[in-house]
Amino acid sequence: MWLYKLAKCPLKIGRAQSSLAQLRGILEGELETIRGAGTWKSERIITSKQGPHIQVEGKNTGILNFCANNYLGLSSHPEVIRAGHEALEQYGAGLSSVRFICGTQNIHKTLEKKIAQFHQREDAILYISCFDANAGIFEALLTPEDAVLSDELNHASIIDGIRLCKANKYRYKHMDLEDLEAKLKETQKHRLRLIATDGVFSMDGDIAQLREICNLAKQYNALVFIDECHATGFMGPNGRGTDELLGVMDQVTIVNSTLGKALGGAAGGYTTGPKPLIDLLRQRSRPYLFSNTLPPAVVGSASKALDLLMNSNEIAQSMSAKTARFRTKMTAAGFTISGKDHPICPVMLGDARLASAMADDMLERGIYVIGFSFPVVPKGKARIRVQISAAHSDKDIDTCVQAFTEVGQKHGVIP
Repeated sequence: MWLYKLAKCPLKIGRAQSSLAQLRGILEGELETIRGAGTWKSERIITSKQGPHIQVEGKNTGILNFCANNYLGLSSHPEVIRAGHEALEQYGAGLSSVRFICGTQNIHKTLEKKIAQFHQREDAILYISCFDANAGIFEALLTPEDAVLSDELNHASIIDGIRLCKANKYRYKHMDLEDLEAKLKETQKHRLRLIATDGVFSMDGDIAQLREICNLAKQYNALVFIDECHATGFMGPNGRGTDELLGVMDQVTIVNSTLGKALGGAAGGYTTGPKPLIDLLRQRSRPYLFSNTLPPAVVGSASKALDLLMNSNEIAQSMSAKTARFRTKMTAAGFTISGKDHPICPVMLGDARLASAMADDMLERGIYVIGFSFPVVPKGKARIRVQISAAHSDKDIDTCVQAFTEVGQKHGVIP
């Protein structure tokens, strides 16, 4: 018998190798398709801390960084870093557990209270990322009796989260209030109706029409959910987000956002809203129940970032003038900049190869930007997404515009 089994082994090994070879062939074909389309995404290597001025591997001089989500410049703020160090020393590197087993420390509860206070909501719950927060809320909240109405350009995490739930799914045209109203009329037969939208759409920098959305929600007895990842910390008089900016904080039921952008830039996400909802998420939200706890150092850093923001709105308010400076100068140079009044400033180019080539030329001139192409943005909508930070000086912004002008002229984008 053992001789028979031994004799069969080469056949099994051969089949395994054949399957692996087939897989490699399929994968290489897919990768070559990406390369051929000009949408290959390379990862540049930063050798310094995040900030407006960084060091990049292979470059001997400092580089101006214009593509980080470091809106308030807090990723390398001394007090934020110090708070992370202190939390690391006092609470350790991590909890090695999920929250309900033995992964909840007092600093997690303190941060959740601060988040709720900042957004003027009843309670909040932490996740390892906002992608997880979006993945965890719809399935836990909505049933086959309910309906969710989603803007067609919502972030991928919202789309994926909605896919996981069993609610009836409706997608309305991007920022099209007539289409939204038509679908609200259509969903009156359902128990709950939840309108889901980004507060700020990250690829184009456009701001949701929250006043009008909330009016429709009131008219058709619906709830409003917003993802505030690209608004928390700097939109609105006190940086609370688009609902504060547009005066509808009391009409938006649920806010999901991140600690990984303006609020320290490390990691982490959260949901804030009615306490019964937060209690339900602690019982049913799968990413919360089955993911390790947010590391103490991240909690410490984010908590300090919130302290700085709640103590003064000066940093948040500095964003407006810097954003206007870049947008005005780039438009005057002949570029098309998408969005309005937001530090996400997409330089629209259309062609994926052009966006990639221009981004490479910008790096040669000391400016770190990245070309965005399909599938991150729709085909034919390639762009270089520039992001302004409160830590950028006027000189930094002017240097960036000058480099864009030179590169744009080289590639025939502007005269």
